[in-house]
Amino acid sequence: MSFNDGGLYKYLLDSNVAGESIYYLLFTVAIIISSYLLGSINSAIIVSKTMYKDDIRNHGSGNAGLTNVMRTYGKGAAGLTLLGDIAKTAVSILIAGFFFGMNYVGGVSTGDGMCYVAGLFAVIGHISPVYYKFKGGKGVLTTAVTALILAPIPFLILFALFAAIVFASGYISLGSITCATLLPVVIHGYFSVVFSGAEKSFPGLAALSTIIIAILIVWCHRGNIQRISNRTERKFSFKKAPEVTAKPEENKEDESEN
Repeated sequence: MSFNDGGLYKYLLDSNVAGESIYYLLFTVAIIISSYLLGSINSAIIVSKTMYKDDIRNHGSGNAGLTNVMRTYGKGAAGLTLLGDIAKTAVSILIAGFFFGMNYVGGVSTGDGMCYVAGLFAVIGHISPVYYKFKGGKGVLTTAVTALILAPIPFLILFALFAAIVFASGYISLGSITCATLLPVVIHGYFSVVFSGAEKSFPGLAALSTIIIAILIVWCHRGNIQRISNRTERKFSFKKAPEVTAKPEENKEDESEN
């Protein structure tokens, strides 16, 4: 049994231990719950409380996201936040891979789509975390890690586009919205090119998961979209912001959180 041969699910089916539907249902529920709970772990809050005996939600935008950590505490804290968010997303997907396999072909995961479902629920957990009264970030980093693991070449294409947009405009939110919108298109398009002429279609669950992720990311950035159109969106800088004295509620519309 390995991550590239169908995982535990296929192994048990081949062993004729029990019926197909029982395993599929149990493993699917396990993946959804574990991915959501892992996604709900907020690295920004953990880093701020353990390193600074503080709460990131009391600064800047009041949002517990990577951008606010960078602006408030600097690159070191942001780096730890980044590692934490990468880890929780990776573990979520690896759990799904253990159960159903990841089945990489041509640089993209082509299993039955359960690894994409795991990524989706990790994103949902990040956006609406059960541990923090369902108030989290905007899911961009979790989405990026999901794409990096499951579709590395499409990820590189989207990351290059993201970097170009941020460099040209200064708006992280604009890059995030654009790449999230294109996520299902680029992954599906790449899959179609790789398997051109072959009788193989992109897994339905994978396609649906990437579409839902794109919708969630755009929805979470609806305030940013309005501010971009009004030209009031704050541009990103790698410089650490000076300590703020205003309440989070007063500044929260000025940030673009991930």
